[in-house]
Amino acid sequence: MTTSPDAIRADIEQTRRELGGDVDALADKVTPSKIVERQTDKIKGGFRSMRNRVMGVAEDAGDGIGDVKDKVVAKAEGNPIAVGLIAFGAGLLAASLIPASQREKEMAEGVKEQARPLVENLTDAAAEAGRNLKEPAQNAATAVKDAATDAADTVKDEARDATHEVKATTQEAAHNARQG
Repeated sequence: MTTSPDAIRADIEQTRRELGGDVDALADKVTPSKIVERQTDKIKGGFRSMRNRVMGVAEDAGDGIGDVKDKVVAKAEGNPIAVGLIAFGAGLLAASLIPASQREKEMAEGVKEQARPLVENLTDAAAEAGRNLKEPAQNAATAVKDAATDAADTVKDEARDATHEVKATTQEAAHNARQG
């Protein structure tokens, strides 16, 4: 693990981005309008699938729209379940095209209000995680700073000692040269 302050800051920023993305995704999942949209898509997909199973795909008809109508009527004759499913599907389609009623809006708002504490808890948890990461990052930065200061002091002391040693050796060599 690296102890570089820049690397630690980058890790913290990456964690914040990931938490932010998670919170956004969760908020998107519990937003009433998105829930309604997903459910509507599921129902429409189910209706299409059911319609295709009951009536067959229009491409399978082969001869065009008039033949499809004739085939649907022929398949539905004598099959009350098919007629009921078609009527149900038509009603479902019509219901999806009608704007939401006041009661539906109120129910969606109720779901939104119930989801709000969850979103707030997640937001708080993300903020707390950020705060919890702040102290270790500061401690790591302080440790790096202290290690750098200690290393600088050590280099300074060793340079001073080496300077004294070189000076002493030079003086001794000069003394020996004068003696020699």
